[in-house]
Amino acid sequence: MLIVVLLAMASSVVLASDPSPLQDFCVADKASPVLVNGFVCKNPMDVNAEDFFFSGLNKPGNTDNRLGSNVTAVNVNKIAGLNTLGISLARIDFAPYGLNPPHTHPRATEVLTVIEGTLLVGFVTSNPKNRLIFKVLNAGDVFVFPEGLIHFQFNRGHKNAVAIAGLSSQNPGVITVANAVFGSNPKIDDGIVAKAFQVDKKVIDYLQSQFWMDNNN
Repeated sequence: MLIVVLLAMASSVVLASDPSPLQDFCVADKASPVLVNGFVCKNPMDVNAEDFFFSGLNKPGNTDNRLGSNVTAVNVNKIAGLNTLGISLARIDFAPYGLNPPHTHPRATEVLTVIEGTLLVGFVTSNPKNRLIFKVLNAGDVFVFPEGLIHFQFNRGHKNAVAIAGLSSQNPGVITVANAVFGSNPKIDDGIVAKAFQVDKKVIDYLQSQFWMDNNN
């Protein structure tokens, strides 16, 4: 019996993602001082259509930056009604040769649909293989990035590109690899990073200074 109980508990942990709703909806009450995993529910009698609404996803994001890309996230912070529903959305705009750099969503699987243009996309499997799985996508193509794996999207075309991503969390989170390693606050000791990347510390010092300036301008 103990083994059965332990297996059942393990299965529930494996299957768990965002908490499932126990009522029709649980619109996030962002004004509440109560801290929970997610947001506490607003009084259902105070809920209205605006709690489930977002406008503006038809508008291109500003890609005038070093990476040539822009992500417009539509998560629980934008639509309070997404609380406990385990889903969110993002629009990704790319200038020609724009890049959504290697990153990971710690809490979500991503399904990407190309709306316009051509994208080179891929993800890297976990250690020890670190296998790169990639494909060129055109308008109408769909690609899946498994939860937690590092992935990227690159516009290899001469024209702008647009993609829509669905994510299996109300708040997927994002960790951009370069920002985390070279732009952390405070900085990771340059000797540690240099040893990890097997390069001279001067290279790390330069990269950390560049990311620090970008994050503080």
